[in-house]
Amino acid sequence: MKFSSKIEKCGQSPMRKFAPYADAAAARGLHIYRLNIGQPDIATPKVYFDTLKNFSRPVLSYAPSTGLPEMLDAVVGYYASFGVSLERGDMLITNGGSEALQMLLSCILDDGDEIVIPEPFYPNYATMVNLTGASVHPLTTCPEENYHYADRARVEACLTPRTRAIMITNPGNPTGAVLKPEELKLMLDIAKENDLYIICDEVYREFTYNGEPLLSALQYEGFEENVIVIDSVSKRFSACGARIGMLISRNRALIAHALKWCQARLSSTMADQLASAALYSVGPEYFDAMRKEYRLRRDTLLRKLREIPGVVCAEPKGAFYVMAALPVDDAEKFQHWLLTEFEDRGETLMFACGGPFYATPGRGLNEVRMAYVLEAPQLERAMELLAIAIERYNKR
Repeated sequence: MKFSSKIEKCGQSPMRKFAPYADAAAARGLHIYRLNIGQPDIATPKVYFDTLKNFSRPVLSYAPSTGLPEMLDAVVGYYASFGVSLERGDMLITNGGSEALQMLLSCILDDGDEIVIPEPFYPNYATMVNLTGASVHPLTTCPEENYHYADRARVEACLTPRTRAIMITNPGNPTGAVLKPEELKLMLDIAKENDLYIICDEVYREFTYNGEPLLSALQYEGFEENVIVIDSVSKRFSACGARIGMLISRNRALIAHALKWCQARLSSTMADQLASAALYSVGPEYFDAMRKEYRLRRDTLLRKLREIPGVVCAEPKGAFYVMAALPVDDAEKFQHWLLTEFEDRGETLMFACGGPFYATPGRGLNEVRMAYVLEAPQLERAMELLAIAIERYNKR
């Protein structure tokens, strides 16, 4: 039987690819430190569950395709808190940030088009781009330069007649890179000057560690036709399972086209929208405590990583990931070995292998992304395991 050539171009998610091996290892009794998926372990605010418990509508009906008014208003209020004026019509509520990206890319890309993305990037971007028939044009970065990419000459060198958009993640996944306000403005200028969309994935906006103010591409005036923001409750409120995201743009023609997708999939869930809207009532103390905890975890992970000979990594300025080059021949072979042959005192670990985070062939083969979504003592032990495993692996 024939399959779509577009789906054939897509690889498995590196975050989930080794799940069957992990399940088998767990069945053998191993404890696995799971650093492969950005699933926060910080408690979801209680108001989410209280709202679900108090849900009293007699019928669990479809929500409006655009989103419940309560959810739309909550997002409007959140952005207003740091100076961004939005209206309900500037956004669509989606089934997570992932659906927002899917519908957006389907609206702006055709077969043969290109989208510029700094690499390493979130691997699911490539899957979503490939399914439109377009391709990723990588803007290469490296840890030695702290994954810097906001350079006019470097960005413009990636533009071709087929370029339709630039996509950035700020703060970055997997690099933790954070744009300065003037760097974000430069990226917006380049997009506008070249009549391109600029897609800003801002789901990690609250996760910065040097006192930076909240920063969004929506804060800059004069880019209304170009700027598209992807947002979500998943990471910000430790509510990944709610699957509530949003596509935001003041480009009303774009929103009108994206509504076609929204109507085709009917709606996001009513109950989760109501509960997610309640999340926006939490105060700044929630985010202050969250940042303090993740900074401790970041510092713990970096300290232990840098004790391992041959590891190369940069300090993440935001999000909750670190990208690291390991002194091994192949990260996928190493990960397979960790889950099938290695153990120390009944424990092993998982990460996301680096190759799929790149569009440039051959890059990232010995790199990994680790999510510091475990408490500091667990991260200490996970890095001890990594050091032991690297030494044993290379002595085989």
